[in-house]
Amino acid sequence: MPTLVESLQGRDLGELRIIADLWGIEMDAPDARLALQRLAPALLERGLVEEVVSALPAEMRQVLDELRRRGRQPWAGFTRRHGEVRQMGAGRRDRERPHLQPISPVEALWYRGLIARAFFETPAGAEEYAYIPDDLLKLLPPPADDQPAVLGRPAYPAEAAHTLPADDRLLDHACTLLIAQRLGSSPPPELGGSAGGAGLPVLTSDVLRLLLENAGLLDPAGMPLPEPARAFLEAGRGAALAQLAQAWLVSSTFNELRLLPGLSAEGDWQNDPVRARQTVLGFLTAIPPETWWSLPAFVSAVKQHNPDFQRLAGDYDSWFLREQRSGEFLRGFAHWDAVDGALLRYLVCGPLHWLGVLDLACPGPESAPAAFRFTKWAADLLQGTAPAGLPEEASTGVQARSDARIFVPRRMQRLVRYQAARFCEWEKETPEGYHYRLTPASLVRARKQGLTVGHLLALLRKHAGMVPPSLARALERWDQHGAQARLEPMVVLRVTTPEVLQALRASRAARFLGEPLSPTAIAVKPGAEQKVLAALAELGYLGESRLDREGEK
Repeated sequence: MPTLVESLQGRDLGELRIIADLWGIEMDAPDARLALQRLAPALLERGLVEEVVSALPAEMRQVLDELRRRGRQPWAGFTRRHGEVRQMGAGRRDRERPHLQPISPVEALWYRGLIARAFFETPAGAEEYAYIPDDLLKLLPPPADDQPAVLGRPAYPAEAAHTLPADDRLLDHACTLLIAQRLGSSPPPELGGSAGGAGLPVLTSDVLRLLLENAGLLDPAGMPLPEPARAFLEAGRGAALAQLAQAWLVSSTFNELRLLPGLSAEGDWQNDPVRARQTVLGFLTAIPPETWWSLPAFVSAVKQHNPDFQRLAGDYDSWFLREQRSGEFLRGFAHWDAVDGALLRYLVCGPLHWLGVLDLACPGPESAPAAFRFTKWAADLLQGTAPAGLPEEASTGVQARSDARIFVPRRMQRLVRYQAARFCEWEKETPEGYHYRLTPASLVRARKQGLTVGHLLALLRKHAGMVPPSLARALERWDQHGAQARLEPMVVLRVTTPEVLQALRASRAARFLGEPLSPTAIAVKPGAEQKVLAALAELGYLGESRLDREGEK
């Protein structure tokens, strides 16, 4: 930071005399240059500094202590929280004497020379900051409280009446998504819904895919990287969850602000999700452990004391976020709750909950979360250490059924489910586990990936114990001969007598007919239905189509 002399160089003689007067220093210099030369050494006397600062009213001392603790602060946000410094020329200043009746703690500190303002270069360009001159900072007495303030309050019992404990279900969803990506299919719709609940952000497949990309499990095309994916699926659940948590903590591409439900980001502006994430975690770690904490009170406290937690220089105008429902652009501090407040709630109820860091609670089962607390896993996960106590996965329990369906229990080893699913079509997820079905199409797809029926049977015998003999025979027959039966849609023409069908087959319309099914029924080629009815009319037989009515049903 600039020194005191550098910080006061822009002040005129009148302002320097005001500073001297408030410090009890006699000043009779004829011009600003000489006044600054005489004033600066006096302002840097430790005893006088301690005397002046100790005499400050509590509100002024709190503002000065905050600036000392946090370092330079964006001027716009600093003055929004603590009050402005009125802009006025020398004449008006001498008439109104604002230093005697300051309108804010910031104005009072400004006229004492204890704070300064200047432009500094940032990644977003030159921004104006409030700061304490370096040489003056070293002389300030210690802040009244060197501990970071705890933002918010403990939750009321009603806010935490219904608990939503964090779990490790994210790992199961990750396995499901890796399977879908490997097979080139869409993730099952249950993926998002099963991770959400009343008032909770939904874990969508797009969000999870982004997390897996940042964890180094997917290539640029979205395909699982063989070795990293296998290592992740083989790892213990604690180690796997810690891997995802660490990937999220340091990711600059997992941008929660651009993932907020109901908002669309437009334009080429940039924010810093890592900085915002780390700042919020700093707020959270000050909260007493094992204590339910009020989410609304926490958000309100951040708004009051640290509203610019994600914004350089308090800039609320250059980010273009549109509310999808109304189409309104949410620019300016007036939309803090809809943007910055929403981001805080998303972080708490979304990633930090999905990753097992925060438990949630709400007034009732259908209410939005109103409280949170750190889980027993939180400290380990945030340090990249595998937490203890997560359920272990089983190596047996797969069920192979004679109707060609495969059931994989929820706590089965994730790698086993991944391997089995590569031979199957997805059916559904239930609280007990995952349901798949073997089909000729899924077996053909597996064969194209270099997998064989022998691989499947070996996998099932190892992890299911018993494979129904009829299923084993069916798989072996398919391996030798392919599908031995098929279902297919067909349009059937039915007539009242064999003579009608014989006449039609002898006409020019015979080319529209397919395989005879009986003396009075025959298949009709796709798209030829109206031509067949027209041919019958020419032969003197009126027919009707029930195809449209069937479709209406």
